[in-house]
Amino acid sequence: MSDRLSDILGFLKERSDNAKAKSLSHFGVEANKAYGISMPVLRKLAKEIGKDTPLAEELWNEGHHEGKLLAGLIANPKEVTLEQMDRWVNEIYSWDVCDQLCINLLVKIDACWTLTERWIHNESEYVRRAGIVMIVALRIHDKKAEDKDLEPFFPLLKKYATDERNFVKKAVNWAIRELGKRSIKHYPIMISLCNELLEMDSKSAKWSASDALRELKSEKIKTRLAI
Repeated sequence: MSDRLSDILGFLKERSDNAKAKSLSHFGVEANKAYGISMPVLRKLAKEIGKDTPLAEELWNEGHHEGKLLAGLIANPKEVTLEQMDRWVNEIYSWDVCDQLCINLLVKIDACWTLTERWIHNESEYVRRAGIVMIVALRIHDKKAEDKDLEPFFPLLKKYATDERNFVKKAVNWAIRELGKRSIKHYPIMISLCNELLEMDSKSAKWSASDALRELKSEKIKTRLAI
């Protein structure tokens, strides 16, 4: 263990919250592998550390929940490799590690637009979720993306809407809502997709559609899109 890693773990241990750490077990996080540190604290620490990919790898491999969250914040997107990210994604065990990794790091790497197809077909719940969350991350964070750039992902949402696993169906729902809110062009496409999902013999597809429609048909969203 490097001195820098030891210092960071010491910092996290000093600020640990046992009650919060235990509460994370509900999300699949082992209490003895968590410090119960909030994301704002981790983000502040990440800014102090700066980009350090070797240290990020150490933090990821060390095993603590907050170490993995921090790793995604300090890894340099210009330095990480696809093989390294494949390994990290295959080791995901909770929705927050998945989503934070996608939003803080993966959406910034050069190959970000290839990651959905790379992972969404994988049978692992969290690897598939990562593939879907990348759609959300690209929709929100790639300000140069055009409507047409996201459209190849639409059939994938329909295909995997029948996956009954909790963190997959919630990711599908999230992606539909975000795409529907993106533009006046995408809005009717997502409404139509929801209607198709409602006709499927799948509780997951029906839930994703009905929940998405509640938001997409709200006056707030209609006003925002001037519908």
